[in-house]
Amino acid sequence: MAEERKKLRLPDVWREAREIIWQRRWRLALGFGLILVNRLTSLVLPASLKFLIDEVIGNKNAELLGWLALGVGTAAVIQAATSFTLSQLLGVAAQRAITEMRERVEQHVIRLPVSFFDSTKSGVLISRIMTDAEGIRNLVGTGLVQLAGGLLTASIALAILFYLNWKLTLITLVVLLAYASIMGFFFKRLRPLFRKRGEINAEVTGRLGEALGGVRVVKAYTAEQREDGIFSDGVRRLLDNVAKSITSISAVGAGTTTIVGIIFVLMVLIGGQAILDDEMTLGDFVSYMAFTGMVAAPLIQISSIATQISEAFAGLDRIRELMQQTTEEEQDEGRVPLEEIRGDVAFEDVFFEYDEGVPVLEGVSFQAPAGTTTALVGSSGSGKSTMISLVMAFNRPKEGRVLIDGSDLDEVRLWDYRARLGIVLQENFLFDGTIAENIAYAHPGASREQIEEVGRVAHCKPFVEGFADGYDTVVGERGVKLSGGQRQRIAIARAILADPGILILDEATSSLDSESEAMIQDGLERLRRGRTTFVIAHRLSTIQSADQILVLEDGQIVERGSHQELLEADGRYRELHDKQYRLERNRFINPGEDFTPEPVSPKAGSRPSGPTAL
Repeated sequence: MAEERKKLRLPDVWREAREIIWQRRWRLALGFGLILVNRLTSLVLPASLKFLIDEVIGNKNAELLGWLALGVGTAAVIQAATSFTLSQLLGVAAQRAITEMRERVEQHVIRLPVSFFDSTKSGVLISRIMTDAEGIRNLVGTGLVQLAGGLLTASIALAILFYLNWKLTLITLVVLLAYASIMGFFFKRLRPLFRKRGEINAEVTGRLGEALGGVRVVKAYTAEQREDGIFSDGVRRLLDNVAKSITSISAVGAGTTTIVGIIFVLMVLIGGQAILDDEMTLGDFVSYMAFTGMVAAPLIQISSIATQISEAFAGLDRIRELMQQTTEEEQDEGRVPLEEIRGDVAFEDVFFEYDEGVPVLEGVSFQAPAGTTTALVGSSGSGKSTMISLVMAFNRPKEGRVLIDGSDLDEVRLWDYRARLGIVLQENFLFDGTIAENIAYAHPGASREQIEEVGRVAHCKPFVEGFADGYDTVVGERGVKLSGGQRQRIAIARAILADPGILILDEATSSLDSESEAMIQDGLERLRRGRTTFVIAHRLSTIQSADQILVLEDGQIVERGSHQELLEADGRYRELHDKQYRLERNRFINPGEDFTPEPVSPKAGSRPSGPTAL
């Protein structure tokens, strides 16, 4: 994303802002009409002061007093009505625009490639979707209209001031132009501060989300103080940014107050002398002061609104940066539709690397015929999960091809292909909903009967019946209220309900005890039947029935064959099998003794197995 950021220019962001404004032009036009009426009626009170002082008080014209009161009262009612209508009209429009922007950004982000999420914190993306969109309220809400209204009021009041005393007004205008140049300097400084604030806030939010989501790991390693330090460092940097922003905004406010003071001093000196010289009446002078206030007040308002609009532009800048990322749907344009699949999968001389110059797969070739089961075994870091990631099109080969029914996976639509995939991972993700909702995630239209049937096949029924709400039991965030084995069985039921053509089982029984594993083996057998299945398993006893077993080491297939063939070959598979058999036998004979497998150093540049790698 850093590379894209350098290409962003203010004109690009302004173009985005214009599109947002143009889409709501009629509502904004009505708002401008209301603000025009509102501002024109606001001129009634200062204008009436001249007549009150010079005519009613000075000339004892009592008949004019009632008309002045009626005019001021009517103007006040109109101002109140237009202000209320304006807030309702544009306030709702602003909230609708924010909602639509959030929807648009979420729809774009959720369709980005998995590789993008591997390098971007979820908290950062949440901040982009929820926080940055807030800024556009100042473009399509009352902010922009009030800015235009303030300029309009200041312009009209300025014209009246020229009429009342052009010499004093000319001097005042010079002072205001100097003030405008100072404001321009501060706004130029504010924009990068607001942009940086959004980045820091996203970073802090992302880390906080990780710490809270992994609170069990934090507590297990007594890392509370470490997380305190990381969070404190982030919020302190945020404080520093906010402090600088406040200083700049305060300087703008102080400058505004100073300018108003200077103008008042000029009015006292020049206006007072004009009264003494009979160039202005007392009514003219009081009206002049009131109209000067109408020029100064919008300036204060303009400085505040301009700051908000600057912040909105910073948010749009970050959103635009994100929206420039290419989605998988955009990548799918021009690709061939995939109507049905038999499930024949083949790798042809596939090379892959996460980091430049650090190969993870080297020249991998194999074929998994439709309806067969292919098991992947090997040391940690040997490339098993990477192969699965390529099968699921989460990553793309650097060289070589992955074929589906003879077609290059790079040339078929991902949406069509993934609609025919089913997965059961080592750490399956459950949403904070009911058991039934999680099972039906891959098939939202499923009936309760279908959900309960697949639950029965996956042996969910025994533990579901133990809950008072049965399948309507809420599982908590990430399924925290369930055991690992229960979450695993729900994931298996979800995959059965999806009825996939290609099935991925990544340590699908790793969270189950021996009794639970035995209970659902028949469910997995039914799930695999007639489907092309890829299985990653460290327990070799669970893959003995696989049609072919691929043994990987250092990103290459070193052995392949059935369980019996590989045992007879007396190679790497036999070595892994015998080591595991001895460990299991020793645990059975000496259950109190702690046997730790010999650690295997993962290959440099490889990714961990499980959902993180996928």
